[in-house]
Amino acid sequence: MKRERSHPLVSVIIPTYNRASLILRAVESVLNQTGVELELIVVDDGSTDDTQSVLSTLTAQIRYLIVPHSGVSAARNRGIENARGEWIAFLDSDDYWLPSKLQKQIAYLLSERPADPDHDRYLICHTNEIWIRNGRRINQGKKHAKQAGWFFIPSLHLCLISPSSVLIHRKVFERVGVFDESFPYVEDYDLWLRITAQFPVGYVDEKLIVKTGGHRDQLSGRIEAIEKYRIRSLEKIISSTVLSPEHMDAAISVYRDKVNIYMKGCIKRGKRQEVEELKERMQHLLNRDTLSKNTFQSVGA
Repeated sequence: MKRERSHPLVSVIIPTYNRASLILRAVESVLNQTGVELELIVVDDGSTDDTQSVLSTLTAQIRYLIVPHSGVSAARNRGIENARGEWIAFLDSDDYWLPSKLQKQIAYLLSERPADPDHDRYLICHTNEIWIRNGRRINQGKKHAKQAGWFFIPSLHLCLISPSSVLIHRKVFERVGVFDESFPYVEDYDLWLRITAQFPVGYVDEKLIVKTGGHRDQLSGRIEAIEKYRIRSLEKIISSTVLSPEHMDAAISVYRDKVNIYMKGCIKRGKRQEVEELKERMQHLLNRDTLSKNTFQSVGA
């Protein structure tokens, strides 16, 4: 006979690649969660270090998947495919949680209701966080301030949700899709745009995760053209059919600004061909005869 659950099952997905020195701390922070039923899925993205050996003693407590090295988006998606829980959480392998993180999020989701007649409950929520960089605690800037409710427009500028803080109902993925595996970077920015355009987001204003930074292998620390991929993500959302007129106007405005900034850099580096290709994409996307003149005159194109 099937056992009735006292709490909703949460599937926690940790993607990892060559983080043998950090993975155990992340895993233990999940296993130490209080007041919640969970399954932990570690997706090893083809690590070549001692990750498998480090986790060998925990195989009875975790589901350990080894996949060919394909990047963090693919690793997270393999975790989603294998998840059995109603709710899905992510934890980057260099971050870790405080023991009550999931319990407080579940309690919030069961008690709070969005002020929106079209949504009777939140299907996604995130939390505040502690930032550690190079071993020292740092303060978040005002631009990173966390929010609740509808915040698609602020999300156009930068990520306002940390993957390690989020808890998402699987219905959200069924509606908006999963991580875009064609994006080597800003895959979270791309997903948050799709989500915040269609769902209000709950927020637990407690610092329940610890985000660490300064590692040599962090993607965000070595990518120079990150705006290039944000531009592509904006092109995707503008091409979609999910945006309200207000959201569409805001997305186009931010897209233009980012294109101008990016193209100025291309011109300085002599990348005229990339400038022309981006002009053509933008002209096609927005379908305005005067777009080129109005948008690109400021960069001398």
